Amino acid sequence: MRMILFGAPGSGKGTQAALLEKRLGVPAVSTGNILRAAIREGAEVGRKAKSFVDAGRLVPDEIMVEIIKTRLARPDCEKGFILDGFPRTVAQAEALEAAGIAIDHVLDIEVSDEEVERRLTGRRVCQSCEATFHIHGNPPGAEGVCDACGGELVRRDDDAPETVRSRLRVFHEATEPLKGWYERKGKLVTIVAHDTIPNISARIFAALGVRE
Repeated sequence: MRMILFGAPGSGKGTQAALLEKRLGVPAVSTGNILRAAIREGAEVGRKAKSFVDAGRLVPDEIMVEIIKTRLARPDCEKGFILDGFPRTVAQAEALEAAGIAIDHVLDIEVSDEEVERRLTGRRVCQSCEATFHIHGNPPGAEGVCDACGGELVRRDDDAPETVRSRLRVFHEATEPLKGWYERKGKLVTIVAHDTIPNISARIFAALGVRE
C-alpha cells in the first residue's frame, strides 16, 4: 500500500503514520525526520535545507524530490510506504508521478489553525533521543527532562509561535491546492482530526478498508 498523509504542521500526521506503519508493515517516511537528521549530521542536503526549515519556509522542490526518490528506492519500500510531509506542492506531486511512483491513497488530516498553534508551541523534544512531549497534553515527569533518557527537552526553532504562523501561511498558500489535485484523481479522503488519537486512527483504518 502506497499512501500519503496530508495535513498542516501539527495535524498529527507523524503519530498516525507510526500507527499505520505498525499495522500495515510498511515504512513511514517522514521528510521532517530525514531533514533534521541531515542537518545534525552536516550533510550537504541538510546545509541546503537548514535556512528554509529554521524560517518555517518550504524546502525547494528539487531538494525534497532528491531526498524522497532516494529513500523510496530502498528495499524496505518495495511493498509500500507511508509518506508523511511530502508532497507539499502540486509540483512535487507531479514530480512523484513523473518518477513513476504510484500512490494508492491520500489522506487529508484536517485540524484548525488555532489547534495547530496550541499543539506546536507546547511541544518539547528531547535533544538526545528525540522523544516528544507536550507541556499540556503529555508533560514529562520532571519539567525540561526527558522521561525516556534524562536528556534536555527543548522547543524546536520551528515551533516558536511566529514561525508556526508562518508555516501555516505557507501551508495554506502552497499546499492547499494539492487537495483539488488529488481529489480530481479520486484518491483524496478527508479525516477530521479534532478527536482522540484512537478515534482518528479508527477513521483512517475504515477509510482504507483495513480492520483494526
